[in-house]
Amino acid sequence: MDALPLAPAKPAIPPAFFGETVTWVHHWTDRQFSFRCTRDPALRFVAGQFAMIGLMLGAKPLVRAYSMVSPPWDEELEFLSIKVQDGPLTSRLQHIKVGDTVLIGKKPTGTLLTENLLPGRTLWMVSTGTGLAPFMSLIREPEVYERFERVVLMHGVREVKELAYHEYIQNDLPAHEFLGEMLRGKLLYYPSVTREPFRTQGRVTTLLESGQVCADLGLPPLSPEQDRVMLCGSEAMNADVKAILEARGFVEGSNSEPGTYVLEKAFVTK
Repeated sequence: MDALPLAPAKPAIPPAFFGETVTWVHHWTDRQFSFRCTRDPALRFVAGQFAMIGLMLGAKPLVRAYSMVSPPWDEELEFLSIKVQDGPLTSRLQHIKVGDTVLIGKKPTGTLLTENLLPGRTLWMVSTGTGLAPFMSLIREPEVYERFERVVLMHGVREVKELAYHEYIQNDLPAHEFLGEMLRGKLLYYPSVTREPFRTQGRVTTLLESGQVCADLGLPPLSPEQDRVMLCGSEAMNADVKAILEARGFVEGSNSEPGTYVLEKAFVTK
């Protein structure tokens, strides 16, 4: 009797990565999706950080920097991704299914950390598209509400359906068993849309520069004396808001020296 053919061996996980199992996938639109996967107990990260994640392509890892959507206390990891049909990674990653293996880098890093900001009263989180990801982790981190009196989350997208986590932030989070009481009245959520009718319309940059967002929320104009800002989005948004802030006297912070604003340059575009 002939021996059964052996199944092809799976490529070994490189030592710099954990191999984790996909547990949930959700497609928001034809341009963005989220997924969750298992988390090795050895992985430690701070809210706002990113890790290199991806897939094995033959015997080689194909990875990009992705911010953690999940808070540090979550037993699983969650990520928010764009879909680029000819992108080296996202063209493949968008097709993952429950049970598939993804690579998770063992050394998270990043600049969107509260410790990179000087003390202040109001923390502004300004995002476009999938730049929302690190702020989903930060708004579920109790320490953020201990450090700041108010937290403003701005999220700008083109179409209403791209407002990922909209229902969760607006309805589920305030009712959360442990976090709800802490963030009610402190977390101000400000979504905006550019290409469709919505309660708030306009580019994030325009809403900030004109002062409309402050007027809508009943807050004083942005100032480096009271406000601290985190930016995560497209290169254009980061550059535009950086210019607005620095014209008002804000100073960029880093892992070596805290400032009045920080921005994340690691942003998946492929």
